[in-house]
Amino acid sequence: MSGPHQRPEPPSGAPGLPDPAAPPRDGVTDLVRWAAFSCFLVPVVLLWYGTSFAGAAGTALGLAAVTGACRLLLRRSERAAARPTGDHHPARAGRRHRAGRPARRGGRHAGENTPVD
Repeated sequence: MSGPHQRPEPPSGAPGLPDPAAPPRDGVTDLVRWAAFSCFLVPVVLLWYGTSFAGAAGTALGLAAVTGACRLLLRRSERAAARPTGDHHPARAGRRHRAGRPARRGGRHAGENTPVD
């Protein structure tokens, strides 16, 4: 049923629309691509505005190191999020709650009428 107020169905290969046959995009990969682009673009802009080559190269190396560390941490957090939750993790198997006196928390405990520095 078509009418003047209904939108026509765009073809599946229309620009701007995701291709249903394409694999889903990975957000971490996109983020790392933009970061790598900035590792190239920032030193170029610095050189354009008169920064020394050594300063621009140092900036590029610093940005590359930060990008690598962020990629590593993002991948690690993705793997941790993909793990099943629960107490079935081997590292947690030996930890049990101990009954008894509760642990003291906090620092110095001054008496009721004792002045505190």
